[in-house]
Amino acid sequence: MALTKKQTKQLRAMANQLKPLVYVGKNDLTDSAIRQADETIEKRELIKGQVQDGSGMDAREAAERLADALGADVVQVIGNRFVLFRVSKRDDVEHIRLVRE
Repeated sequence: MALTKKQTKQLRAMANQLKPLVYVGKNDLTDSAIRQADETIEKRELIKGQVQDGSGMDAREAAERLADALGADVVQVIGNRFVLFRVSKRDDVEHIRLVRE
């Protein structure tokens, strides 16, 4: 699902107050890190990640590889942080209502 400019702007504003929940460290993106990110994004729909200093990846590369693995959209990348969005299939979470164009 491709996000529109208005939807991206809405998600960026929502992500502003989030703390990073996914960390990419010196081992880059391991299977366990991808599994953890998958569980987290399924519960929250919008997650912030951070690439730490020892990693061989930059934030853009980590965000794109993680988004591909999770079937998510990259909302933004700033410095060593990135934000991902994916609609949750669970009924017990509060879904984010995206604006329509």
